[in-house]
Formats: sequence, structure tokens, C-alpha cells
Amino acid sequence: MYRALEKQEMIPKGEKIESVLHILPEKLRERILEEKLDLERLQEIRMRIGQPVTLRVGGREMRITRTPCCRITADEINETVQYAAGYSLYAYEQEMRQGYLTVEGGHRVGMAGQVILDGNQIRNIRYISSVNIRIAHEIIGCADAVLPFLIQNGEVLNTLVIAPPGCGKTTLLRDVIRQISNGSRLLEGRNVGVVDERSEIGGSYMGVIQNDLGSRTDLLDACPKAEGMLMLVRSMGPQVIAVDEIGSMEEVQSLKYAMCCGCRMIATVHGASWQEIRGKPMFQEFFTQGLFKRYLVLKNVKEPGRVEQIYNEQGECLC
Repeated sequence: MYRALEKQEMIPKGEKIESVLHILPEKLRERILEEKLDLERLQEIRMRIGQPVTLRVGGREMRITRTPCCRITADEINETVQYAAGYSLYAYEQEMRQGYLTVEGGHRVGMAGQVILDGNQIRNIRYISSVNIRIAHEIIGCADAVLPFLIQNGEVLNTLVIAPPGCGKTTLLRDVIRQISNGSRLLEGRNVGVVDERSEIGGSYMGVIQNDLGSRTDLLDACPKAEGMLMLVRSMGPQVIAVDEIGSMEEVQSLKYAMCCGCRMIATVHGASWQEIRGKPMFQEFFTQGLFKRYLVLKNVKEPGRVEQIYNEQGECLC
């Protein structure tokens, strides 16, 4: 049965981590706490029926196999999903169609199982067999070193962040948004519009943004990126628009439209290098038309948000 964390179980740092442990079944929570891990560096908790729980801590994977009954059961999967949804899965049906729930603290609970279709549209997921809890991390100030490269003559430069999955591009994007929104010695604060399709940037929970995105930020939560960028341009008059993981031609066209309307753009994309993105037909116009003035490449998974290279629109490495 579910019970609240007792005082001696409370994590000494980071209330957000506590909100993750609260949705786990009691025995699983105890197994994780017995490992005496640095939970501030916890990135993922993966649960698969019949397999040991897998954790990713500081970029390294570990399995909990030293305790009795270490393999995840269907009941534990079901309990976790029920806790995450507050025992009201119907209320989260829209999110579950996309394969995840967002819980307090901005953490995302991804799910895999049997997909229920309504025609060609996904209606829901049942018989859930796997759960992946991705921990939302805020690293305030992680963009300090790169921000001077993104500002020129008091204006934000159109910037594309390139990184493989799990390298901290969303973490870096979040802090860039915060600093542009609040302003700094390099830049007066700007009105920033954020399209947060998977509720990862703001981590909204019940309509409340869980992460610090600054004082001049407007957020569209759980909104498709292509439509969201157009909505922001038409309704909110943003000076800067931020989106995570551009991946379709429709999104590329909306991004170009926003730029043509005078908005500066901060976006991310999956990729291993500047050269890889340069070679993809979908992104050719970025380079031939010089749409982005800065390209940040992240590679180091052990230090989320660490920038390895910065390129300008000519492909010259600036650092």
C-alpha cells in the first residue's frame, strides 16, 4: 500500500526528488533508498515487468539486483501509474495518448504497453508493461558560459542546440530561457514564448509551471510545436520563441514563419554533430539561408548541458 515518506526517508536535498519517490510502491522505494545513492544526480528510473529496476545516475546505468524479489511485478507497474495519475487515469487520458504523464515537480512518467486505436488515432494505452520515470533537473546558471555567444549588440541570436538524447539539451534550453526572460548584464529581459509539447521544459503540473522559466515567459503546455509557434506569434507577441526537439518539416516551416515575423528562435534538435545536422535534407534551409547564427553541440552525458562546440552560420568553430 502507498504511504507517505517518513521523516527519516526524506531526501536531504531537492524536494523535486521526493515527489518522484512518492509515486513509487513502498517496497521499490525502500530498495532505492537502501542503495544510498546521490539522488540529486538521479536521471531515470526504468521499470519493466519481470526485470530488475534500472536507474541512471550521473550518466551511468545501474540495476538493483541485491535484494529479494528484485524483479518488477505487474502490480508494481500498476501501482506506480495509479499513483502518478492520482487514481484518476481518465483525467489524464489526453496525456496518456502521447505515452506519458507529468507529475508534481515536472517529472515525466513514460509508459509502454498495448496501444488502443480509434481508427488511425491512438486513444489510450493499457496492459502497461514498462515505465520510465525521467527526472526533471533544473541547473540554475548552467547557461552562464554560453550566453555571451548567443547575444550580439544587445540582441538574441537565432540558436540551434544539437545533442544526442540524454545529454542535457532541455536542461540547457531551460536555463537559456530563464536568463533571456529575466535579463542580465548582457541583455534586457525579453518576452519569451515557449511551446512545451511534452511538458518537459516547464514541467507543468495541473496548470502550474514547476520549473523557473523567468518572469517574462508565456508557455503553451502539451501543445504541438508547429501549431504552437503560430499561436504564439498571433496572440502573444513574443520577442523570442523556444521549442524543444524540432523533428518534422511542418515544425521547420512554422519555425521559419516565426523568424520571418521578427521572432528570435532558440530550438533544439537530436543529432551527434553539426555535420550530421548539416547533411539532413530537412534542415538544409537552416544552412543555405543562414537562419541560425549559432549552433551549440552537446556531447558529454556525464555533465548535463555541457557544450562541446559552438559554431557560427559559416560553420566556423568559435570555441
